[in-house]
Amino acid sequence: MTSPQAEPTLSAHGLTRRYGKHLAVDGIDIEVRPGEVLGLLGPNGAGKTSTMQMLTGNLAPSAGAIHICGIDLLENPVAAKSRIGYLPETPPLYRELNVREYLQLAARLHRVPRAQCAAAVERAIARCNLGEVSRKLIGTLSKGYQQRVGIAQAIVHEPELVILDEPTVGLDPNQILDIRALVRELGRSHGVMLSTHILSEVEAVCDRVQILHHGRAVFASSIAGLREFQSGRTVMLSLQRPPPAEVLRAIAGVAAASDEGEGRFRLRFAADADPTAEIVARAGREDWGLRELAPAQTSLEEVFVQLTRNNKSDEGQS
Repeated sequence: MTSPQAEPTLSAHGLTRRYGKHLAVDGIDIEVRPGEVLGLLGPNGAGKTSTMQMLTGNLAPSAGAIHICGIDLLENPVAAKSRIGYLPETPPLYRELNVREYLQLAARLHRVPRAQCAAAVERAIARCNLGEVSRKLIGTLSKGYQQRVGIAQAIVHEPELVILDEPTVGLDPNQILDIRALVRELGRSHGVMLSTHILSEVEAVCDRVQILHHGRAVFASSIAGLREFQSGRTVMLSLQRPPPAEVLRAIAGVAAASDEGEGRFRLRFAADADPTAEIVARAGREDWGLRELAPAQTSLEEVFVQLTRNNKSDEGQS
């Protein structure tokens, strides 16, 4: 992982996007540094795609500032975009070209000097493991290889920042593993940002995660921080002679209590409450036979549900 002193490849502050009266992205801050992979996570309709489009200069923000390697994207878009490699959810492929022809075109569009185009294409082919299909028409390739070609066009000009929108969508399990390995490799030498709604994707390839819900950032931390998010508010209680779960729910500060069987309960504490001492005291007074009271292991799925549990329908742009 990169040093925290490294200059950000991407820095966005107060990023906002409205579609008429609908607020799709609501004042979020995002930062990506060299040598790290940031996962932008959220349910469908959370604002991920609108955010990606603004960060790559394909959609104007309603408010906010975006800097790419210190360059203002809105004031100097050509210079800023030259440092970005972008793979949209639907790769911009020309099916009638072969892989090498397409990457040569991509290199020219990215303004790679003519004398350096051939070497740039070869590097992209090697990094994305496309050598055996480099002379094949893109339209004849599998979905996994087409996704690799899409990533190759995003890195052919050696950008400092690589942005990938749902890079494994529609792939089979083996293809997903290949793309994840490629993303991890890119993360060693570039700042990488990817959007996804797949939790396992984030855990497999990302150093940090930012979760969006209804256009707002509801969480931003490392993967370890994500796993530990609720460790202080969710505990496992094990009793030899347990009372009904309703008794535990009635304890002040206990927001929820689920019976896991065999005297084990998962308790969720209310915000800013710690009823641990009261639980221990009650267990002693009422002879529950306390065996364990410890922080619960919280899965990524549980944290995600907790942060995005508002069931209000996400309408409008994604």
